[in-house]
Amino acid sequence: MNLSARSSQYWDFFAHECVRLKSPLYLRLTLGVRDDPALVALAQNASPGQPMANLLFGAVHFLLLRGASHLLRRYYRTLTPEDALASGDPFPLFRDFVRAREHEIAALIKSRVTNTNEVGRSACLRTGFLTVAAEGSEPLHLIEIGPSAGLNLHWHRYGYRYLAQGVVHTAGNADARLVLETRLDGTLVPPMGSTPRIGTLIGLERNPVDLADRDATDWLKALVWPDHRERFLRLNGALAATEGLTLDIRKGDALELLPDALVAMPRGGAVCLFHTLTTYQFAKPERQALDDVLAIASLRRPIWRLSIEYSGGAYPLKLVRYAGGAKTSRILAQCDPHGGAMEWRDERSP
Repeated sequence: MNLSARSSQYWDFFAHECVRLKSPLYLRLTLGVRDDPALVALAQNASPGQPMANLLFGAVHFLLLRGASHLLRRYYRTLTPEDALASGDPFPLFRDFVRAREHEIAALIKSRVTNTNEVGRSACLRTGFLTVAAEGSEPLHLIEIGPSAGLNLHWHRYGYRYLAQGVVHTAGNADARLVLETRLDGTLVPPMGSTPRIGTLIGLERNPVDLADRDATDWLKALVWPDHRERFLRLNGALAATEGLTLDIRKGDALELLPDALVAMPRGGAVCLFHTLTTYQFAKPERQALDDVLAIASLRRPIWRLSIEYSGGAYPLKLVRYAGGAKTSRILAQCDPHGGAMEWRDERSP
């Protein structure tokens, strides 16, 4: 397959993602970019392994968020009130904006990475953390790999509303500045108890986001797709709720940092590593290495691993317990990748 065919295949794939994720704006822009060689070439400034479309669209969104004046703004739900949104074809305006600011956009594409932080997943993760606390002990010592800005490490500070067939289950911090809502599908209700005591919190991140840096937080916001206004508002709420709070987020390769982080965990309590939509970026040997590190660490004490990762067309909330070098797995729930819904199952996995 030649380069042109591979490029067209990539943009076709991204168009299908826009349909699946209900983003008509990015769908139209994707189809326009696909058929515009100059825009395709611009997007190819992305670093190896980085998704071209996310970086191109993120760069444009970033400049608009930072105040760039252009009629294109009227098509972005994150920038324009619903009753003032423009109709018609946004692509000619998009192309005009990109051509006018091509050098700025190229620099952003070359230098940035798609390091998102979806705080809505905390609603799913919380049910898993309560499961770990019930099986192990308190306090919970947590290590997140790929935490980005660390918003999900603050999960115990948020309030929660779980909506189940007309019944609302409230949980978490009653005085929280941020309340996350999640729909419960199916007939089972996940753990809704009080928040366990929290011990050590550590993040391991190759490209950490400094919450004190407005440029960094604006880029975080720019990576949210404009049609997903609720996610955008939720991110703003999370940034406000965690303002001034600090975390131990260690910069570097997670596989290199993890052994020392595990050894340093305090005695007593349960140690739980967690990650969400992170290990899909790992090569197969890296995924095996992560499994091996946890198995070896479990020779000293049990280790739990909680994850939300893409698997077979779904996003299971999976819990693995490592003890004595062996492991057992359970699928706790099936989740929406952004945390908007979950179906509790708590079933053993082969």
